Amino acid sequence: MAHTRSIFSLLLQVSALCGLFWLCSRMVEWTDLPIPAGVIGLALLVILLLVRIVPEKAVLTGSRWLLGDLLLFFIPPVVSVLKYQVLLREDGAMLIMALVVGTVVVLTGTAWVVDRIFTLEKRLHERHLQDGAHV
Repeated sequence: MAHTRSIFSLLLQVSALCGLFWLCSRMVEWTDLPIPAGVIGLALLVILLLVRIVPEKAVLTGSRWLLGDLLLFFIPPVVSVLKYQVLLREDGAMLIMALVVGTVVVLTGTAWVVDRIFTLEKRLHERHLQDGAHV
C-alpha cells in the first residue's frame, strides 16, 4: 500500500511540475516574453516555495526523480550531434576546445570563490573564538 502511495505521489508531483511548465509555455506564447518558459516556471516555483504556498514536500519526490533521470533530457542534443556531423568534422576541435576551456574556467572560478569563502569563514570563526576567550 505504501509503495502504491509513493508511486501515486511521484506521478502527481511530476504531473504538477509538467503542468507548471505547460502553463508557463502558454504564458510565454500569449505575452511574447523573451524569457524561456522553464526559467519563468522555475522562478515561479521558487517564489511559491519561499512564501510557503507550496510546501517543499509537495515537490520533493517528483523533483528528485526528475533530477535523477536528467540524463534522459540530454538525448535531444545527442540526436543533434548525429544530425550535424559535418559541423563536428569541420569545427569539432574548436568546439571541444571551447568546452574544455569553458569548463576549466568555471571550475577554477568556483574553486577560487569557495576557497575565499572558506578562508573568510575560518577567520570569522577564529575571531569569534578569540572574542569568547577574552570575555
